[in-house]
Amino acid sequence: MITILAGGTGSVKLIRGLASQTRELTVISNIGDNIWLHGLYVCPDIDTVIYGLADILDKSQGWGIRNDSFGFIRQMEMLGEQTWFRLGDRDLATHLLRTNMLKNGKNLSEITEWMRNKYAISTKIIPATDNPVETKIITDIGELHIQEFWVKFRGNPEVTDIVYAGAERSRVNPEAIHALKRSKVIIIAPANPVTSIGPILAIKGLRKELIIERKKIIAVSPLIGERAISGPAIKYMKALKMQNSPVGVAEYYSDFVSTFVISRTDSNLSAKINRFNIKVYETDIMMDDSKDEIRLASYLLKQSKSF
Repeated sequence: MITILAGGTGSVKLIRGLASQTRELTVISNIGDNIWLHGLYVCPDIDTVIYGLADILDKSQGWGIRNDSFGFIRQMEMLGEQTWFRLGDRDLATHLLRTNMLKNGKNLSEITEWMRNKYAISTKIIPATDNPVETKIITDIGELHIQEFWVKFRGNPEVTDIVYAGAERSRVNPEAIHALKRSKVIIIAPANPVTSIGPILAIKGLRKELIIERKKIIAVSPLIGERAISGPAIKYMKALKMQNSPVGVAEYYSDFVSTFVISRTDSNLSAKINRFNIKVYETDIMMDDSKDEIRLASYLLKQSKSF
């Protein structure tokens, strides 16, 4: 059994690759991006995984449903409502059903499991917690929900801090702990360490469990050199005074990661990462198409046989 901690639009690529190699895959998903919009509960990271594995994801955007229409958003705009977060019409059905199920007493895990079965997805998808946790970006224009910062303001405000609102009151999903204990290998996706993996780590009890399982945990760098493969990781890392390189990510994960995979072009950084008592592997970590996704997934599974 393989478990992957994931969040953001980049993680789904590796998840697809791993799902092509094994039916014994579990995704522990970030929920810090979740947001209430137009009275609906939207879970961007969970939905991206579902759509990606169901082969209906809009790959050009990295989110939403392929060839979706946007009549709802256009109508909302005409009525004077804020429409900075573009919900597609087919995508809307997901959020509407989820919201109704929440109001009827179902928790996020139960709803996600129901949706997984509706799409006939073999991969298990587990929200890191069923409690509300929201990633908030502290900026020069005030505190913003991560979706506001990245989508509404296009990541432009100056970032001074990142907080995980609600994490201190949250309870780790028992299914997530069970998956970590049962897994032969645990993978940290090449996701934004601060806002895609960070909210998962902030949930009470989860990081502690990862530390226990350290020997079987392998992470893939989301950075090549000083450049993030996608998204605003560098801006967040600088705000937290982290070194903006794979070395900074390795240090952030050093208490629970035993193996770190970096780009071949970053081979000069291997010795620095070794100092954190982390084994380093070097390969091509870019995933531009399905062949790349399968190639990297196969590489990780091959390396994990030595665990």
